[in-house]
Amino acid sequence: MADLSLELAKRYALMNALGTEFARSAVLTSEWLGRVDFGFGPERIKDVGKGIWNPRSYAGTLTIVSDPYSEYDDGDHGDSLYRYSYERRPRGQDPQGGSNIKLRMAMDLGLPIVMLRKVADGRFVPVMPVYVVKEEPEHRRFLLALDEGLRFLPDPSHLTDDQRRYAERVVRQRLHQPEFRSRVLSAYEIRCAVCDLRKAPLLDAAHITADSVDDGLSVVANGMALCKIHHAAYDENILGISPDYVVHINREILDEVDGPMLRYGLQEMDRRGIWTPRSSSERPDKARLSARFEEFKNAG
Repeated sequence: MADLSLELAKRYALMNALGTEFARSAVLTSEWLGRVDFGFGPERIKDVGKGIWNPRSYAGTLTIVSDPYSEYDDGDHGDSLYRYSYERRPRGQDPQGGSNIKLRMAMDLGLPIVMLRKVADGRFVPVMPVYVVKEEPEHRRFLLALDEGLRFLPDPSHLTDDQRRYAERVVRQRLHQPEFRSRVLSAYEIRCAVCDLRKAPLLDAAHITADSVDDGLSVVANGMALCKIHHAAYDENILGISPDYVVHINREILDEVDGPMLRYGLQEMDRRGIWTPRSSSERPDKARLSARFEEFKNAG
């Protein structure tokens, strides 16, 4: 038990280090993950060639990689869980063996693990803590809870309306929103499209078409990297962006006199062109911008 207590302490220290680095840079790189010192000496945090990382000194799996474009059938499972496929074993070997053994041990011991969600080659978003809550050998997969609270739902496959709303909010906040933010900020090279601020903790991924509507897809072309003041101004229709990638400031704000923040933060942004990603496929979708700009104009 003493050893397990130390292991839990190390796991939470690791998550704190990952969270700090992710807040600073909006992504975790394979190079950085290859040598992380979180208070116990430098350790490798991700397997080089496999998705399941089982360091010898740990009782159960430490990290797993989830690649949305891999051949494995990983992804959202129902409303509350996430499915994660077994590591594939050579023909003739036990399909439940290999790296799957320690992932099963993490389930049996209730150990928190880190899921590294791949957003580009060598670039990952941490989802943590994640818990293995069920194994389905007939499907050769495990089921994961992406939040402590989801571990204890009486029947994750049959949720009440309140439970479903909670689960959807958790999955959006823990998985989809950080992944969207990382992809958008990476495309914009960690800079605000309006003012060029380059501090990741102060940058958001702003949706053009709101994610609350059916067409509000979490794709880079439906997003822009904006600092927090310009994101708030965009949401409140104080700031608009036309489909020719030009910033417009609400007329009332332009006429207002209220110190240097208003002047330099908003008024002087009027008619300024935004910075856009180098890849044309990642630039703001002009049809979405046009529809959103109409909302800005109608707001006055």
